[in-house]
Amino acid sequence: MAEEFNTDGMLDMFLYESSQLLEKLEGILLDKQDAECFDDSDINEIFRVMHTIKGSSGIMMYENITKVAHRLEDVFYYLRESRPDNVPHLELVDKVLAVSDFISGELAKIKDGEKADGNETELLADLDEFLNRLKGEIKDQGIRLPKQQKHEEPSQFYIAPVASEESKFYRVVIHYRNDTQMSNLRAYSATYALKEVAEDLLYTPEDIISNEASADVILAEGFYMLLQTKITADEIRTLIDSSEAETIDIEEINAEQYGKGLVELGHVEAAPIVINLEGEAGAEKQEAPKAAPMPGDYVVKSKETGKGKTLAKNQPKQQSIISVNVEKMDALMDLIGEIVIAEAVVLQNPDLNVPGLELANFQKAAAQLSKITTELQEIIMSLRMMPLTSVFQKMKRIVFDVSKKLGKDIELEVIGENTEVDKNIIEHISDPLMHLVRNSVDHGIEEDVLDRTKLGKPERGKITLEAKNEGGKVYISVRDDGKGLNKEKLYNKALANGLIGDKAITDFTDKEIYRFITLPGFSTKEVVTEYSGRGVGMDVVVKNIQSIGGRLDIDSTEGQGSEMTLVIPLTLAIINGIVVQVGNSSFVMETASVKEFVRVSEDAIVQEPSGEEYIVLRGECYPFIRLKDKYDLEGATSTVSNGIVVVLEYEGSQVCVLIDRLLREQEIVVKPIPPYIKKVRGLSGCTQLGDGSIALILDISGLMENKERSQ
Repeated sequence: MAEEFNTDGMLDMFLYESSQLLEKLEGILLDKQDAECFDDSDINEIFRVMHTIKGSSGIMMYENITKVAHRLEDVFYYLRESRPDNVPHLELVDKVLAVSDFISGELAKIKDGEKADGNETELLADLDEFLNRLKGEIKDQGIRLPKQQKHEEPSQFYIAPVASEESKFYRVVIHYRNDTQMSNLRAYSATYALKEVAEDLLYTPEDIISNEASADVILAEGFYMLLQTKITADEIRTLIDSSEAETIDIEEINAEQYGKGLVELGHVEAAPIVINLEGEAGAEKQEAPKAAPMPGDYVVKSKETGKGKTLAKNQPKQQSIISVNVEKMDALMDLIGEIVIAEAVVLQNPDLNVPGLELANFQKAAAQLSKITTELQEIIMSLRMMPLTSVFQKMKRIVFDVSKKLGKDIELEVIGENTEVDKNIIEHISDPLMHLVRNSVDHGIEEDVLDRTKLGKPERGKITLEAKNEGGKVYISVRDDGKGLNKEKLYNKALANGLIGDKAITDFTDKEIYRFITLPGFSTKEVVTEYSGRGVGMDVVVKNIQSIGGRLDIDSTEGQGSEMTLVIPLTLAIINGIVVQVGNSSFVMETASVKEFVRVSEDAIVQEPSGEEYIVLRGECYPFIRLKDKYDLEGATSTVSNGIVVVLEYEGSQVCVLIDRLLREQEIVVKPIPPYIKKVRGLSGCTQLGDGSIALILDISGLMENKERSQ
């Protein structure tokens, strides 16, 4: 008796698992794009991926995904069973990527709450044509074709056990790992996979769809199946998804044991039924003699849906991995930020400054509170950290697609893909990074191979995508060994477009000229193509990066290549900072950027005729900035000897800043500067201090950039 199907609670798991499988699938394809063919392990893995997606989408009733996955599964079924020669590898890669794109598009619709209504007809016809062509080639080679797979709509079923001489009987027991989520769904996938080859299939627990508690039963005691079929145990094992299984035990039994097993599973009545020995209507009926139970001797016992078994012992261990909604994580992170601010308000309360007030016990409790708050913050932040693997995987696909359409031979080298950053950061950098990679392929790498060989370069172009953590920042660079940027061409283009007024080229540094490509409407492409040249949309890239407190650095050597580097914070939420005071204003400097604090005399200051100031420390000369003059602050000291010089370091360069006094070091909850306030170079955000006042967060790169610009 079929159970009432309910997908409540399964959707998130389906989307997550399918997305992970598609990422794995694309990884296999892109790693083997230059190979002559897929090896056996690749074919088996792609088959398993499609088989799993087919089963889970069938359970979730997304028919178009099920049909497409099943058709591609058929292709790899033939490849696995027939092992033909001369399979068009690159065409096969394209077919699989087309299926991956279709399923990804449907998953995106489902995730957005829309209906998965993509038309799969054309894709199915394309796969059919490829498969028929492949089968024709197999016949030409004289290879025996494997048995055709038949697709049936997913449903729970019972097949009458009519045994033949070729029938075999099996007892199958699957034990899933203790941390497996929704094991009942995986168990149902196993039954769905075996449905195509089963003459008879019964299992326990029976209510794996309608009763969520059946998942606990499966984890505790395993999932038991009795299978009557004509295939071998090894073939059964290949059909069952083993990704979450700890063990899969398949035992071949005889018909008598199979019949007894039906009784043990509770699927059948133990009493024999009345049968017609003569097989004719109206013939005399006799009661069958009692004998050992045999297949076909019993009828299925109907059970009420929704009533699972409760075990008093062997309960599963607590799961070590759970899935958490991202919105809940975001809310939790916001609360941690508020706790940090509230802690500062308590510990810096002016009421504690009463002379003679005994605070020993308070300070002890405050220290314990700070310790707990810090640990809590670190744990929450670690939960949000994700590797860049998925983002870099998308870049591999982009290089593959764009280089193929442009007719360029390009390899992509990936370094540091396991670098972890905050999930929100990943969401912000995915599109800008995609734009940079596409432009490197389209405009960075030479179109004519002869242009490369003349300069002694290999015919194949190379793009390197690298990520690394350094000083609380994440550096993601896109390097190509292409033609590089021509400074004169960039300057003339900007001048012709009226983007720089009438300034001479000597008025700009090399980096400032390279930065012209980020100006709105600027492009070095003479002809507009599907894939824009550097500069088209680069202003959007810069804005997106700046919105998360990052920046884009550009460097290039003409004839050798270019490098675009995204410099982004490790997290958007909380940083360690040093609070300083300049006049009546408070500023925050990121602790990782502070090299030292020093006191100097006026003799250490060197002033150029242009008004620029430098400070000499231990024989080294550093740029010098007075925040009082830079931001026109009232009440700040003008005398160097009365203040403190802070040496700030950034990417190997230093700049010195004059402040009035140090206040404290504390954790800072980063808040963006409100959009109605004009962006000021050298400031990256703001925060609330313990006394309720607002402090501005200094952007060290912006300060140094300003200094370079003024020179």
